[in-house]
Amino acid sequence: MPVNARSLTLTNLRHRFGVQLNSSDRFFTDWLVQSPVLSDSDLQALDRIQRNYDYLSQEEPPLEEVVKLVVVSPLLDLAGFYQPPFLVKTEVGTTIEVADDPDLSIQGKIDILVIQDALWVLAIESKPARLDVTVGIPQALTYLLSAPTPQSILYGMVTNGREVLFLSLDRTTMQYTRSPTYRLLENAQERKQILQGLKVISSLIQPN
Repeated sequence: MPVNARSLTLTNLRHRFGVQLNSSDRFFTDWLVQSPVLSDSDLQALDRIQRNYDYLSQEEPPLEEVVKLVVVSPLLDLAGFYQPPFLVKTEVGTTIEVADDPDLSIQGKIDILVIQDALWVLAIESKPARLDVTVGIPQALTYLLSAPTPQSILYGMVTNGREVLFLSLDRTTMQYTRSPTYRLLENAQERKQILQGLKVISSLIQPN
C-alpha cells in the first residue's frame, strides 16, 4: 500500500526508520566560517529576488510554483548549479520500501534535485508562502532517505519563499541536523548566508 511522503511526520520517520534530530551536531553552527565571499553582482541579485518576491506577494501569499520560480531558481543559478558539473532535475519520483512491512511503501516526488556524477548534491522541497517552512522537514528527510546512491551524508533545503532552512542526514546513524531558519526577505545578512550555504554545499560532494 503506497503512502504519500507529504503525509509523514517526524514521529512517523522516527518510528519507521529511527530518524532522530542530533541537536549536538555543529555542522550548521560552523559551516559558513569558510564560506566564499559574495560578489557585488551576487548581492544585487539577492536584493532583486527579495524585491520580486515582495511585489508578487502584495495580493496574496505566493503558491509553491511561484516560490520555485522567483526564489529557488535564481538561488540555484547564483550558486552555480546550472553549470557543469551539476545537473538539475525536477519532479523526481521516489519510493521507499518499509523493511518491517512488505505491503507498505512510501512514495513522493522531489521538487528539485541537484546531482553531480549520479551523486545527490541537494534535494529541495518548496512550500507555499502561507505555510511555515518547518512543515517541509519530514518530507525533505524522506526524500533523502530514498536516495539510491551510496552516500552516507545527504543535504536538503526547504523554503516557503520567505524563509529557508537546510538539512543534513547521516544515513549511517539515521541522525539529522538542521540549520537555523534564514529570513530571505527581512534580513540582508541572512539572505547572504543562504547563498553562501548553497555554495558550501556545492563544494562538499566529491565523486569517486
